[in-house]
Amino acid sequence: MSSAPDPLLSPADVRELAAALGVRPTKQRGQNFVIDANTVRRIIRTAQVLPDDVVVEIGPGLGSLTLGLLETASRVTAVEIDDALAAALPATVDARLPSRADRFTLVHSDALHVTDLPGPPPTALVANLPYNVAVPVLLHMLAGFPSIERTLVMVQSEVADRLAAPPGSKVYGVPSVKAAWYCEVKRAGAIGRNVFWPAPNVDSGLVSLVRRDPPATTASRTEVFTVVDAAFAQRRKTLRAALSGWAGSGAAAEEALTAAGVCPKARGESLTVEEFAAIAEHRPSPNQEEEAA
Repeated sequence: MSSAPDPLLSPADVRELAAALGVRPTKQRGQNFVIDANTVRRIIRTAQVLPDDVVVEIGPGLGSLTLGLLETASRVTAVEIDDALAAALPATVDARLPSRADRFTLVHSDALHVTDLPGPPPTALVANLPYNVAVPVLLHMLAGFPSIERTLVMVQSEVADRLAAPPGSKVYGVPSVKAAWYCEVKRAGAIGRNVFWPAPNVDSGLVSLVRRDPPATTASRTEVFTVVDAAFAQRRKTLRAALSGWAGSGAAAEEALTAAGVCPKARGESLTVEEFAAIAEHRPSPNQEEEAA
């Protein structure tokens, strides 16, 4: 008795689909298609996708990961910007997983502009993110869809390091702090180049993000992120100098930092997201700036 064929795409399937569509992966959109079914299943295991999960996938491409997600999750909504890929994906799902096709929804849009998704709110985000927009897309989705409890993204290894970096690390920066606002972040594995077509010139990494409450603060997220952006705009400067424009003067910045319990001579890469939030709470009013000046 023969077993049912594997619904996931093989390397030959990926190339045949691409040829039929006249699709060539483009560097402009950071497209590298996964061609290894074992890697797809590893991603889904690592993401801990559950049968009742509503998963949103960004950049599904030809459907390699989409099909794996549909095997496990309750529903999958895929957001695809490419016209040819968006047009073809529903037919691929129908052909390879007909019994689950009614659980799939395609949104033909730029993920950076998506503010609403059809169906029940997503509980998980799992994606092979296009390298050139990985961080903006990830932060946009975490901000716009607070129902997302668990995220697993495949990104360029260097980006994975930055996202998961702790305070004090050489690669700790704006992505690290902003991701930490939303989630507990950690590296969740490495991915070799040979599982992609075309093979990228860089290694890839998996990043796990588990939603947590943001820091307890009276400052808004926008106010905190403004401080973060200012602190890292000139990495080598002390916070007193880096935040002088934000505060109105160096003296005002020093006053705000001291009030927040942060050393004015410290640098942004040494601070936790909670410390950035404390600084944001102590931004001087315009009158205070004049007095400090």
